[in-house]
This record gives sequence, structure tokens and C-alpha cells, in this order.
Amino acid sequence: MLTVEQIDTRSKKQVRRFVEIPFQFYQTTPQWVPPIRMDIETMLNKDKHPFYQHSDGEFYIAVRDGRDVGRIAALENVNFNKTHNTKKAQFYFFECENNQETANALFERAFEWARKRSLETMIGPKGLGPLDGYGILVEGYEHRQMMTMMNYNHPYIRDLVENLGFEKEVDFVSCYLNSHDFRLPERVHKIADRVVNRGALAVKRFGSKRELIAWAPRIGKAYNQAFIRNWEYVPLTQAEVDFVVDNIMTVADPRLIKIITHGEDVVGFLFAFPDVSAALQRNKGRLFPFGIFDLLLEMRRTKWIALNGEGILEEFQGRGGNALLYSEIEKTVQDYSFEHADLTQVAETAVQMRSDLINLGGKPYKNHRVYRRSL
Repeated sequence: MLTVEQIDTRSKKQVRRFVEIPFQFYQTTPQWVPPIRMDIETMLNKDKHPFYQHSDGEFYIAVRDGRDVGRIAALENVNFNKTHNTKKAQFYFFECENNQETANALFERAFEWARKRSLETMIGPKGLGPLDGYGILVEGYEHRQMMTMMNYNHPYIRDLVENLGFEKEVDFVSCYLNSHDFRLPERVHKIADRVVNRGALAVKRFGSKRELIAWAPRIGKAYNQAFIRNWEYVPLTQAEVDFVVDNIMTVADPRLIKIITHGEDVVGFLFAFPDVSAALQRNKGRLFPFGIFDLLLEMRRTKWIALNGEGILEEFQGRGGNALLYSEIEKTVQDYSFEHADLTQVAETAVQMRSDLINLGGKPYKNHRVYRRSL
């Protein structure tokens, strides 16, 4: 017998059931990187996560003959809908046994929740914040996911979703860079140097996490301005900026995060992180009591770097800003002896950025697809 239960997010037992579900599907899959369990628990905590200060969601578990066999989240990002003048619901956290009946039952509960809120379209996977990872993996199953900044799924997940009538909304492509092949044309560096020498723009580097945190409000402001034309854009509240900063501090090396300034204003940024996927796999998503030490060691020895967030305000893109940004990307990869880089999830709607990354030697190797369906 198949049933779908709405979980009580105030119940630690039910939240942990929800968190544990994907482990049964991927525990023998070497490409899957388990999420940090406490992070997922926080995403279900409506008193702690800043998403719920303006929006809402519910979470469901499919149970077959007493065994948990699937899950889904139904969300409404009210700020997104106001910004884009839409009536969209989102689905996220979809995991399921390879059974269409189970998938149908989970989505029907999500659809029902969305219709009660007078929403007209369901899109997803799309999470609560900018670092949650977008889409269902449709290409690149042979490659390990980049930490928790993107999703991994079995190929059948795509079929379950498409069989429900979902169609492509937008693709997010990740590119691979090998440090030995990544060399910018000298003219790019010359343009970057000229811009800096003239005092038009400058690169701010950080020596400590404390210094980085102090700049967080200005970085958040630039983030909100830089991606305004992107499909996924929604302005972050100050609480969300603070939450993201706190969240990334676990895996942040301040030397790898750089910002571009014009006077006192932040006009561009580069967020790069050492890949700690191997540590997360070894510790099965647990940071405590010993996982955090393994993660810190992995930050020092990994040969992979994730470039997950790079942008320059539009008015500075034709004034040497792009050249300076790309110059800093190369320096970040080369100066710290990384051998591999993942340019994580650039939307196909970001045409110029996608084109630039490929011209710089990036090779598309993973594709995550966001889907839509009318309700």
C-alpha cells in the first residue's frame, strides 16, 4: 500500500526521516556526494531559515508498506513571484524509487498544495537559496557532483518527471577546466593590468574570514545587482545574505574569494571554494564529532576547485571588468596549485558568460535541467 505523508517540520524524528531518504538510493553510487545533514535539517526549520520570513513550503514522504520510498518539497518563493510578476510554485528535494506510481503520488500532493495557493505553474528542482543547486542532472552522470552546490540523481529520475508532463524550462551547464590547459591570452591580462593601473577598478583580496564577513553587506548588494537579468534572479534579503555567508564559511578559504571594487563600491566578485566532496563522502554528510576535522584537511589537499559565483555589474563589463574577472579566475586556479576546476551551473540564459567560459577553455560536462508544468 502506498501513502503520502506531510511531515511535521517541528518533529526531529520526522525531519530526520526526510533527510535520510536519499541515502538508500545512492549509498553505493560513487558520484553522489551526501548533503551535510544538519544543513538539510535547517532548510526544514521554519524558525531558523530566512526563506520562511517571506515565503513558505511543505514537505512530503511517500511510504510503501511501511518503508519510506520517496520525498518532495513544495515551495512558494513569494519574493521571486513579486519580482517577476508570476504565480510559480517550486519543487525541490525530489527523490524516489524507480516507480511512476510513487512519483505521481508525491507530485500530486505538491500540485494540490500549490493550487490551494492559486499558483499556476510548477518549476524545479529549485531550492530555497542561491547555493542549493538547480535542476535534474540530464548529462554527465559519470562525473562526481561538486559538493552540495549541485544535485546528483539517477537517470530514471528524469523519466519520472517527464512522464508527468514536465517540459524544459532552462538548462544550467557546468564546465570543466584543466589547469594545464587554462591559459588566457596575454591581451586579457594586459587589459586587466591597465584597468587596475589607471585606478578604474581594483581587486580586493581577503586574509581572514573575519575580514570577509565585514564586507558581506556590500557583496550582497553587488550580488543582487549583478544577476538581475538571470532567469533564477531574486533579490536576497539581508537575512539571506547573512545566512549564505554563515553557511559558506565552513568551506571558505578567504584567499579564494575576491571582489572587484570601483571606489568604495563592490562591482564584481569571484566565489571559489576548495572541493571537499571526498570528505563529505567519507563522513556520510556528518560534520560532528570528527567530520569537520576531515573536511578541514581535505580543503588543504584537494586538487579540485569549485567556481560557484562570478559576476560583474553590467555597466563595467565593457570597461575592462570582464578581463579583470577572468584574469583573477586564472590566477586563483594557478596560484594555489589546483589541477581541476568546475565552473558550476551557469544558466543558458546567461549567454555572454556561457560564451566567455567556453572561449576561455571551459568544456561543458554536466547539464542540470529545470522543468516546468502548468497546474
